[in-house]
Amino acid sequence: MSPVATILAPDAEPRRALAPSLPAAKAPISEAFRALGVDETGLAAIAALGYETPTPIQAEALPLVLAGEDLVGLAQTGTGKTIAFGLPLARAIDLEEHAVQAIVLVPTRELANQVFEVLEHLGRFYGFKVLGLVGGRRVQSDLIALERGAHVIVGTPGRIIDHLHRGTLSLANVRFAVLDEADQMLDIGFARDIDYILRVTPKHRQTTLFSATMPESIGRLVYRYMRGARRVAVTPEQRTVAGVTQLFCEVSEREKFLALRYLYEQLHLGRSLIFRRTKIGVDRLTDQLQAAGVPARAIHGDLRQGERDRVMSDFRTGKLEFLVATNVAARGLDIPDIEHVINYDVPQNPEEYIHRIGRTARAGKKGTAVTFVSEWELDEWDRIADVVGRAEVEHLRLPSRWD
Repeated sequence: MSPVATILAPDAEPRRALAPSLPAAKAPISEAFRALGVDETGLAAIAALGYETPTPIQAEALPLVLAGEDLVGLAQTGTGKTIAFGLPLARAIDLEEHAVQAIVLVPTRELANQVFEVLEHLGRFYGFKVLGLVGGRRVQSDLIALERGAHVIVGTPGRIIDHLHRGTLSLANVRFAVLDEADQMLDIGFARDIDYILRVTPKHRQTTLFSATMPESIGRLVYRYMRGARRVAVTPEQRTVAGVTQLFCEVSEREKFLALRYLYEQLHLGRSLIFRRTKIGVDRLTDQLQAAGVPARAIHGDLRQGERDRVMSDFRTGKLEFLVATNVAARGLDIPDIEHVINYDVPQNPEEYIHRIGRTARAGKKGTAVTFVSEWELDEWDRIADVVGRAEVEHLRLPSRWD
């Protein structure tokens, strides 16, 4: 099938007496988890989630964190990190102590919901209570939930700070702290909030930090707030998603917007996620699209949570055709049924490229990824093409003159 045609048609016993009775496991659990130090309750919990063998980050991190070590884990979203810190967190909770004993900080409401679901699942087996504190909902609901009490808090830094200032949340008894997607939290601008939150927790706590990248700002966090942290890194597989047709267009930097309009108007692009490298670039492109009459919105860390939720709701329901985002801001978002991914800027490395194009062709569906390659991006694109395989990427030739 030609590139143009493809674009047109993308198609055990509980640990404590307070733990509930354990449901039957959905799948046989591998002895590999037991060898990592996971107890019987944990084995039953992760079997019910469908895990049979540990993911690489789980295999590397679990023995260290279960042994009480602080840990820095370098791994992408979707690698099983929540189990890697969730099982040790569960073991750290004392059910007889009615106080917040663990806190998990995450950058976005969407990711908070994902982490909350996994920890709530573990809580049903181990007997602890989990509470989510995120922006975008009434504070009064938080106050009622906090009054009832919880052992574990999963939240975004801004809402956690709000409750600390109100005096409605105490972290004085925290013995386990997690910073998940730390690079994204810092990119959004939560550095001061994270500093404050960690300062008001006990110094003798155990701390784990997970991040896809290791910028200098994370190194400062590790130096200030972690004790002899061990470091593990999981290299993502260099494998593209089945069902994604990969195309690239050679187009000058100044004509990228014309190329995007051509794809939209002539080739009838469907629901699309467009990636740019910077927040400024996201805003500029969104303004251009809106001025051209294209239903488009931006998604990045400068949006308030309520506005972010409205944008995501409009995109899911089809009110928006184009969602423009940075790679970091899109991480952790649950966006189904994306027909096209457009790399308006060439990704910085093959891992980022693979992560971006994996946003389409989900749940057995087909999808298309188009990368614009300007005169300044040829070297970066060559490195990506060498890794993913040049035979996997088709050259989509654009008109020499624009109508």
